[in-house]
Amino acid sequence: MGKIGLTLLGLLALLLGTGVWVGLGLIGAGIGTLALFKPTMPVEKLFAQQAWNSAVSMEMLALPLFILMAEILFRTRLSEALFTGLAPWTRRLPGRLSHITVLSSTLFAAVSGSSAATTATVGRISASELIGRGYDRNLIIGSLAGAGTLGFLIPPSVIMIIYGVLAEESILKLFMAGILPGGLLALSYMGYLGIRAVMDPSLVGEAPPHTTLLEKLAALRGLGPVLLLILAVIGSMYGGIASPTEAASVGVAGAILIGLFQRTLSVKTLAEAAYHAAQTSAMIGLIIIGAMFLSVSLGYLGLPRYIAGEIQALGLSPFALIVVLLVFYVILGCLMEGMSSIVMTLPITLPLVLAAGYDKVWFGVFLVLVVEMAQITPPVGFNLIVIQRITGDRIGTIARAALPFFFIMAAFALVIAVFPGIVTWLPDTLSARN
Repeated sequence: MGKIGLTLLGLLALLLGTGVWVGLGLIGAGIGTLALFKPTMPVEKLFAQQAWNSAVSMEMLALPLFILMAEILFRTRLSEALFTGLAPWTRRLPGRLSHITVLSSTLFAAVSGSSAATTATVGRISASELIGRGYDRNLIIGSLAGAGTLGFLIPPSVIMIIYGVLAEESILKLFMAGILPGGLLALSYMGYLGIRAVMDPSLVGEAPPHTTLLEKLAALRGLGPVLLLILAVIGSMYGGIASPTEAASVGVAGAILIGLFQRTLSVKTLAEAAYHAAQTSAMIGLIIIGAMFLSVSLGYLGLPRYIAGEIQALGLSPFALIVVLLVFYVILGCLMEGMSSIVMTLPITLPLVLAAGYDKVWFGVFLVLVVEMAQITPPVGFNLIVIQRITGDRIGTIARAALPFFFIMAAFALVIAVFPGIVTWLPDTLSARN
């Protein structure tokens, strides 16, 4: 069995190291390993069946729609509306306007499903505006890097759809499971910003001008479109009115209406959004097909059962197993993009976690957290690259600024391991009512 594992790793390293697309690398590794160790198996029929099953899945239909929604919203003026709408409400908070990056990211995450889109949209206005007002550069850049990752945790989440397809778990349950952890993680970020501001007041600039309650309420008008879109997308799913795919269609229609209302959407920008959405969807679709095929291939080879048996023989406690997996995914996240690391390892790690007593929904949220951590770890951290394009700072500088938020995420991942009810309470409660 060790030969099978070494052969698989060697093929993956060879294919990915030569620059082959991740999806094709997964397919090639699966085909090569089966050809060597299961020469009588009809590999072409197995691949064709798995590729078709992956491509026609109803859950997969929601993926390109949510990606298109995020691309359209990225081309609107939501970033300006979020800043002006939230600024008057943060005046009295410790840290003042520094909280806008977290609050804006939380709201935009609830309609985008993408970490990169959230970081880019919020960062376009908030980073330059806050740094220009005298706020500490590292504090703002770090909070943007950390809060931008909420695009993966707070539904609708693209990475949760991918995990749901691979793990054969309800997308709606995964979406529900991300709400409470996403809110608590956002509060943790805000708590850190407040503590830093109290310890060192020089980190924050001057308070914004005093505003009356009526002026604060008037400022919220700019948030109306995004709040209505959140209600339409999330509310329709949790109210049982729409499936995730139908809610994604509602989201696309709502994003188009927002663009038309703000007069930022033209035939050209809509075509650009559709083109980029198609590119991203095709890339993710190929990775999912490759991951599904590799997962089935490993099952025929018996590798997941073998590795699970070896790890169980170590006698690790459930919490110790989660700590080991957390360290493993952090190291892996430094070497490859987070989504790729998940689809490559899920066939092996999911059975281990289930055997330890955790369920699929909980593990999905845990994996989203470790993917978020991968987004801000160099050299591959994609959020770091997005922020570099916005600010012009070096990747190393941005990574150091994001380090406190990395540790907050790591601590939060361990907290939900000790208290898994943080993740499972909401989906279990709503399922019981239905």
